[in-house]
Amino acid sequence: MRLLAKRHGAFVCENIVVLAGAPDPDQRHLMAWPHWALKHLYAPLGIMFGKFAQGVLESDRSGRNIPPAPFSFLSVRASVRRLDPIFLKDTPDLSTALARADDDGRDVFEKIPCDWKTVREWASSLPAPRKP
Repeated sequence: MRLLAKRHGAFVCENIVVLAGAPDPDQRHLMAWPHWALKHLYAPLGIMFGKFAQGVLESDRSGRNIPPAPFSFLSVRASVRRLDPIFLKDTPDLSTALARADDDGRDVFEKIPCDWKTVREWASSLPAPRKP
């Protein structure tokens, strides 16, 4: 991705739609552990992941309402170093990793097994966010 090497650039997100079959009133749980794992794998490279559940009303950092998502999705983008650590205030290790990020081209899955059950177990062992 080598996105951090660029001083200025377009603020662009890639989105991964999560199709879960029948509508679920809270699809956030379907994305919770993959989101958690991806955040830990990619924060040291300066890549941010967000999760948005279908139909959930959310607000931006200024408190303005964001229209509910028409489907659940994970959003991926290069970090904005001066702003994004705010989103990670409840996870100081991730905030620090993001602030020190270096997109050195490494394969983040190099030391992670390809078996998703093992990845899920690994993700569940990561430090939980602090409760405000």
